[in-house]
Amino acid sequence: MSDTELLAERFEHNRDHLRAVAYRMLGSLTDAEDAVQEAWIRLSRVDADEIDNLGGWLTTVVGRVCLDMLRSRKTRGEQPLDVRPNDPAGSPDTRIDPEYEAELVDSVGLAMLVVLEKLTPAERLAFVLHDMFAVPFDDIAAMIGRTPDAARQLASRGRRRVQGSDPLTGTPLPQQREIVDAFLTAARGGDFEALVTVLDPDVVLRADTGHGPPVLVRGARNVASGAISFRTPGRQSLPVLIDGVVGMAGVEDGRVISVLRPTFADGRIATIDITADPERAAATELEFLD
Repeated sequence: MSDTELLAERFEHNRDHLRAVAYRMLGSLTDAEDAVQEAWIRLSRVDADEIDNLGGWLTTVVGRVCLDMLRSRKTRGEQPLDVRPNDPAGSPDTRIDPEYEAELVDSVGLAMLVVLEKLTPAERLAFVLHDMFAVPFDDIAAMIGRTPDAARQLASRGRRRVQGSDPLTGTPLPQQREIVDAFLTAARGGDFEALVTVLDPDVVLRADTGHGPPVLVRGARNVASGAISFRTPGRQSLPVLIDGVVGMAGVEDGRVISVLRPTFADGRIATIDITADPERAAATELEFLD
């Protein structure tokens, strides 16, 4: 097998993942396929032997290509072409398998795409790559030319809008405070069932320590177990206001060492994004609540 054939085989191994990333970014199957093909063109122009993590490299390239396409749309006021399964557009060689198309479209849903279209290109990139594909904020920051903290804020804003919890239109601040207080009271008391009650059954927790990929925990019972097991003597968890949303801060010896940003849906916590790196947590702008 030639080097070109071997590289093509490695690329094909990543194609479905790249297409899934691009579709969530662009909302169009044909545009997603164009982005994936552009990634192949760029890969063919570099020395692949110099790439330590091909999957990560390709995801980064597709992310940048999609970001450029989204910015171009905004500039020209274009709307994405929403291609449905079995759409005859495209040649037989470039069309995606109809069964895979159906699975991909169903996995996102029209409602999600409508909400994603309301995000800025940078918000959409940060939210999709971090929340859906666990890409570290350091990598996302490099794509958009901003700091990791700025990328984190973009993802947070996108997340709130996707979850329907934008402070202006979603869960009111008093209700957010009630939910957070209930979570903190249950966590402090080790009340497992009370914690489960305040969490959405499909809650997703992401903990970014600043070292390696984020830790993902899914499901109310798993998140509740973690909240109880990680209680530490001498450490307080206090309610704070972060970016206009009620969240939590871990405080030890008078210093903020962690920040927890929740989103809310239907009176429960839907996601929790944790900054567990003490240095970044201490630099976060927040307001302690009485």
